[in-house]
Amino acid sequence: MIPRYSRPEMTAIWSPENKFRIWFEIEAHATDAQAELGIVPKEAAKAVWERGGFEVERIDEIEREVKHDVIAFLTSLAEHVGDEARFVHQGMTSSDVLDTCLAVQLTQAADILLADIDALLAALKQRALEHKMTVKVGRSHGIHAEPTTFGVTLATFYAEFARNRERLVQARRDVGTCAISGAVGTFANIDPRVEEHVAEKLGLTVEPVSTQVIPRDRHAMFFATLGVIASSVERLATEIRHLQRTEVLEAEEYFSPGQKGSSAMPHKRNPVLTENLTGLARYVRAQVIPAMENVALWHERDISHSSVERMIGPDVTVTLDFALMRLANVVGNLVVYPERMKANLERLGGLIHSQRVLLALTQGGVSREDAYRLVQRNAMKVWEADGKADLLALLKADPEVSAAVSAERLEAMFDLEYHLKHVDTIFARVFGES
Repeated sequence: MIPRYSRPEMTAIWSPENKFRIWFEIEAHATDAQAELGIVPKEAAKAVWERGGFEVERIDEIEREVKHDVIAFLTSLAEHVGDEARFVHQGMTSSDVLDTCLAVQLTQAADILLADIDALLAALKQRALEHKMTVKVGRSHGIHAEPTTFGVTLATFYAEFARNRERLVQARRDVGTCAISGAVGTFANIDPRVEEHVAEKLGLTVEPVSTQVIPRDRHAMFFATLGVIASSVERLATEIRHLQRTEVLEAEEYFSPGQKGSSAMPHKRNPVLTENLTGLARYVRAQVIPAMENVALWHERDISHSSVERMIGPDVTVTLDFALMRLANVVGNLVVYPERMKANLERLGGLIHSQRVLLALTQGGVSREDAYRLVQRNAMKVWEADGKADLLALLKADPEVSAAVSAERLEAMFDLEYHLKHVDTIFARVFGES
């Protein structure tokens, strides 16, 4: 987690101040519940809220001596609360505090990420509608295939990130559980109603059964979901990078006044933002495997997961937050070149219509194998002429083709509008608009 790829709101979630504030709330709410149950004096619970406090520096100082972060926090808290502090943490274990706090932090992070996805979805929708009928060539294997529109291309990304949003909502729900169940999770020294109270106050759900920790399959799924979102970020970034290649140049990142592209070559306008996003996506995905390996803890608990989560919790959420907002800005400011798209579409002398000719031949009585051969032998002449030959003219001059399909019928097969007739249907499915 470095400032270059960090935004303040997400970074603040992982600050010591926020962590210890959540710890305090967990302990204070738990003490409230204990007081309502008559287990500790109500005056003690009141004192925790009224006099409770902490200083990060003091906690760090104590931890250097006791080598235990929760004990250090409780000792610091007791210095503020006084004698009533002996009723704090009754029947609880460290993991009750640590795991419940992590659940709060991850749900806080998820809320920011959901807002980020919403911003990206808004940008994608706006640009998709803008270019709904901006015709471009579709590519498979990087090679010209058949016509599509740039709006349809953007709609595919909108639909993907809409699915990612649903996944993150579910992952947030799954990871947002509270465990205040004591040593080995049996509630032997604490009433389950304490857990219910704390969960309600913190906006979490009760963990149905914990060991001494919340099961890590929840966290694995959460980070796996972030990994999938990162992969979608990379897919869109890669699309833009390809479209910005000099030989393609159908779209490019906004190049601001005064921006420099190269220290050596003043003419360069490089896709630096989307290249950066590709790298950030790799980093996020790389943290998914450690999260999955955290699932297999020993018996009721060990702490092999702890060091991993202290790093990947902040790093992954901060990085993905930055990446999503950068991507939303890239999409919103993307410079699109419809004329270049049209020129590229027409570059190969009509080869993009080969399938329609193939189908027309089969409908004219030619076997599919022979129809494929006839179209392909003429198409290869266009390829070999680097697009300077014209497929329609070659087909009209081919006696085997003209014997099966009239010149008028062949010309109809080269109608570009044919490929756009269901764009409205696609948009209605994606955006719910007619």
